[in-house]
This record gives sequence, structure tokens and C-alpha cells, in this order.
Amino acid sequence: MNQDSDIEKGEVEKELYKVERETSEETSPPGTPSRRGRTSKTDFDPADGETPCEEDERVADATPRGRRGTQDTHSSGDSESSSSDRGGHDHQVPPHRDRSRAPSSFRSVRRELEKVPRSKRRGLLGRFTVIAEVTNPYDYPNKSKWMLTFVIAVAGAAAPMASSIVLPALIDIARYFNTTSAVVNLSVALYMLSMSIFPLWWSSFSETLGRRTIYLTSFALYVLFNILAAVSTNVGMFLAMRMLSGGAGASVQAVGAGTIADIWEVRERGRAMGFFYLGPLCGPLLAPIIGGVLNEAFGWRSVQWVLAIFGALIWIFLLFCLPETLRQRISVAAVAEAEAASRANTDNAVRPALTRTTTKQSVKVKSTKYLTIFRRWFIDPLRIVLYLQFPAVAICVFYATTTFCALYALNLSIQQTFSAQPYSYSSIIVGVLYIPNSLGYFVTSIFGGRWIDWIMAREARKAGRYDEKGRLIYRPEDRMKENAWVGAIMFPAALIMYGWTVEFGVHLAAPMVANFFFGVGSMMVFTMATTMLTEFMPRKGSHGVALNNFVRNIFSCIGSAVTDPLIMTIGNGWLFTGLGVICLVSGVLTIWAMKRFSERWRVTMDRKMDGAMGD
Repeated sequence: MNQDSDIEKGEVEKELYKVERETSEETSPPGTPSRRGRTSKTDFDPADGETPCEEDERVADATPRGRRGTQDTHSSGDSESSSSDRGGHDHQVPPHRDRSRAPSSFRSVRRELEKVPRSKRRGLLGRFTVIAEVTNPYDYPNKSKWMLTFVIAVAGAAAPMASSIVLPALIDIARYFNTTSAVVNLSVALYMLSMSIFPLWWSSFSETLGRRTIYLTSFALYVLFNILAAVSTNVGMFLAMRMLSGGAGASVQAVGAGTIADIWEVRERGRAMGFFYLGPLCGPLLAPIIGGVLNEAFGWRSVQWVLAIFGALIWIFLLFCLPETLRQRISVAAVAEAEAASRANTDNAVRPALTRTTTKQSVKVKSTKYLTIFRRWFIDPLRIVLYLQFPAVAICVFYATTTFCALYALNLSIQQTFSAQPYSYSSIIVGVLYIPNSLGYFVTSIFGGRWIDWIMAREARKAGRYDEKGRLIYRPEDRMKENAWVGAIMFPAALIMYGWTVEFGVHLAAPMVANFFFGVGSMMVFTMATTMLTEFMPRKGSHGVALNNFVRNIFSCIGSAVTDPLIMTIGNGWLFTGLGVICLVSGVLTIWAMKRFSERWRVTMDRKMDGAMGD
């Protein structure tokens, strides 16, 4: 396929490209790299028709912030333009720079690749990459981009796969260590806890050390911790190693979306993100089956050995097939030193100038530098929770969290319920029973996203929201229409159906049908809530995803810990009835609140977002 085959051939486009090329050659000094964005107001691809909301924000940004009216389209803007889209900076602290410098969503042609010499390639063991590092990752041909996306998708399957592959073996692990199922279930709960916390630091480190270094380091640790889990001599060691392996494997959860944003332009990124998330979805689909077969044939330790082997294969895959894609790293030490020097100069401004720096001043500057480094490395990533001060963000996170908790309660119930009377299935059969809800996730991930995009475009047309170029102006709340009601009703009803059918020992087909519809409905909610979250946080979409993962995985940890005792106390019927009612009420309240208050919230967030973390 030709690299610029996505551009309609026509005389207008040829003339635009000729003008742009001549302008670039006249204004750029020799040896200056090509600019990624466009400077011409008319420089867009007419073949794309209606443009995504990212372009609408770029047009809106041409108007000074203080002069905008209530119809400002800012908050429906660059929903996916994260910190990784631009130059390097602390991942958790938004940059203060003119957004007109951000990469444009539309480009006339693909530039010729400017490869980095092998000796100058960045990242850990960068010389070994088969795919060369380039100065502008947007210029990779589509074939290379899809290859890199495939690599990240496979790596992204590791952590979710490890969370569910052990489910069919939990009973045997409890017997081996002579402990209760509630204690062994902590291996799942602690795994989820580590998956919620560690990505905050992986994402921050990736902006300073680079994507490739983080991937190779984290997967080396992933292999090590899974080996130690496989040779565990007591349940405490097993729980600790499982938790650490979850934190290591979760690096892709935070950094993977950044890599996709590094190589794909905004107008192409939707398909790439969908492909990337197939990895995390396919992992849980196949993992319980693999875990059941391994546990039945070779025992529970074989499950951990397979995870270690899988992690080693991914590490080799990353070593040879993934070049560094981060455009610019930021040196925390250099930033800290500059900040310390700036404070010292401010302090000296009120005193007479000295001819040389005193020892006391030098110690003070160095102390400030090291404290700043410590804060940026370990404290700043946690400040992401401050975004919960915005009602729209808090509600989206809350709804996604309740849905995610229900998902993990269901997963643990399947393992416990179908291993006991009256079903008494083997671990292989129990693993197969996770297929229906995983199929529901898979179907919705393929078709649900397109449906939501279509609804969003329909609502914009119905409201007559067009910019001066005739392009649709999208709003985040447009995604919450009939699809929201279908999801909000379907998956709570499926939870209640599952709970009572297994409570009374009904034939296997009934709870499996319920689980399929739970998968369809819950994935509708995940897709809708996560996408809206990123759109309510323009230019900070990755922060929204990290915050969502942080909160939902913490509560999933709690849910995983209490599910087993609740089933033993009140049974599946009442447990899932309670969860279903909570999820239904949460969905109705979320849809009502978004319909009534979302426009007001967007205006407020537009004004306060840049200072959300106290910058």
C-alpha cells in the first residue's frame, strides 16, 4: 500500500502540497527537520469529511481563552492528545505551552523517513532494534505502524492474562498451602491493587527514561517475579510475588497508549487504539482455558512457569521490534537543577550580589535539587487524584468503577460456584466457562465503539453544531444516548439473572447466557465512560485513563477480597441482586446528571483544568 494512499488525488490537494513544500523550503534553514503540524489555515484533507473533535479544539484555540463564549468547544477537544503527543515533560504535570504547536490531525503527505543511526538510537539496548528509530514517528509507513501496534497489543495482554489465568487453579493452590480460599483470593485482589498503583510511576518514568527502557525493564521484572511465584514455598511468598508481577506487567497499561499516540496521528488513532485494546481483551478470553488445562495436567505451578515464559518471549519481541518512539525526553535532574538555581537567584535578589557562591548556598541548591528530583519521581504521579474535584470526571470514574467491581465479583463467583456442588466441574471446564462474558466484551469492542461514534455524529448534526469550515463539533455527553440506557439496564439485569440461576443450580446454559449479556452491557459502559472521561479532559486524556485505572482497580481489589465471604454468607442470589441494583441506580443517576449538568461542568473544567494539580 502506498504510504499516502489515504489522501484523495486531486488538483486542489496537489496545489496545496506544492504551496506548502515551497513555503517550507523558503522559510526553513538547511538541515532543519520537517515540521509535523501545519501552518496554513486551509491545510486539511478534504477526503476526511467530518473531522474529529480534536480539530474543533484546534480551531477554537485560535480565539483567546478570555474571549470565548459559552459555546466553547474546548472540552470536546483533543481527547487523545496526551503528554506523549508533544515534547517530553513530566507525565503527570500538564505542560504550559501554546497548543498550536501540537501535531495537526491532518497532513498532506507522509514525509520521507529520517532514520537515526544505529549508534545513536535511544533506549535500553537500542542498537538491537530491527525496525529503525526515526526522528518523527508519524512518518513511519503504515506497515511499520501496524507492526509496532501489534507488538504493544501482545505486550498489553500479559497483565490481564496473568490476572485471570490463575482463577481455575485457586482451589488447588489453597489446598497445597493448607489455607482458605479467601486467603488465596487475595492473590487476585493484590494483583489488581498493584495494577492500579504501579502504572502511575511507569507512565511518569516513561517520559524521562523513554518508552523502550520502561518496557524492557518492566518485563524483565515480570519474568523474575513470575519465576519466584512458581517456586513459592509458602502462601505469603506466593501473594507477594503475584502482587509484584502485576505491578511489573501493568507498565503497558500506562505506557502503551502513549506509544500508540507517538506513532499515529489523531485522525488515525481510533482504529489503532481499538486494535491495541484487543490484546488486553484477548488475554482474559483465553487465559482461564489455558490455566485450567495447565492446572489439570501439570499442577498450579505450571501456570506461573507459562507466564514467565510468555513474559520472556515478549521481552525478546520488544528487544528486536520496538524502537524508541518518544520524541523528546525530559531530564528530571536538569529540570530540578534549574528549579533549584531559580529559587537561589530569587533568594539572592534581596541581598547584595556576591562574587562567588558560598558553601552554604551551594549546599542549599543541591538540597533543593535532590528534593525536587524526589518529588517529581515519587510524589507528583499521585497528584493525579486531584482531577476528581471535577464532577464530570468523578461521575465517569465512579460509574466505570462500580461496573468493574461487578466484573471481578463475577469472575471469582464463576470459579468458586462451578467448582462446588451441584456443578462440581473440573478446572478445565471452569476455565471454559469464562468464554461467554469474554465473547461479550470482544463483540462490543468491535462494534460498540462504531455505534457510539455514529451516535455522537448524529447528535452533533441534529443540534446543528458546525464550525466555520462546516465540520461537526462534538460534545462528550453526546455519547450517552440510547446506548447508555441499553448498557445501564442490560448488565445489571444479567447480574441478577446469573446470581439466582446459579443459586438454584439451574442448567449451565442459563447463567452462561446471562454472562454473555453481562459482557456486552458492561463493555458498553466501559467504552462510553472511558471515552467521555478523556474528552472531558482535553490534552490530558492519558491522565484520565490513568486515574480511571487507579480508582477502579483499587475498588476491584476490595471487591475481590470480600466476594468469597459474601457468597458464603448470603449466597450468589442476594449478592448479585445487590450488585445489580447498585449498578442500575449508578447508571440511571449518571445518565441523568450528564444530561442535566454536563454543559455547565464543561465550562467550569475548561477554566480550571490547567490548575487542577496546583500548578
